[in-house]
Amino acid sequence: MRASYQEKEQVDVLEVIDVADVKDLVVFNDNFNTFPHVIETLIRVCGHTPEQAEQCTWLIHHKGKCTVKTGDLDELKPMRKAICDAGIDAKIL
Repeated sequence: MRASYQEKEQVDVLEVIDVADVKDLVVFNDNFNTFPHVIETLIRVCGHTPEQAEQCTWLIHHKGKCTVKTGDLDELKPMRKAICDAGIDAKIL
């Protein structure tokens, strides 16, 4: 007697994302915003963890800028406005 079984093929489906629509929200260094202010703003606006916000703040301080969020323009516009309203320089690139 021969055992009968079926093989199942598992297929991963990948979502295609148009990379032309992906933008970066970049925060720039300045000489007047404090570390705690920038960290608190990134947590509140971008939904960063405290660790993420602190790492971004150190990168901003040492490199002059840091991409704090990536996404489509409609998602990033209100975040940029909120960051700028907090007195921090940010641009969507």
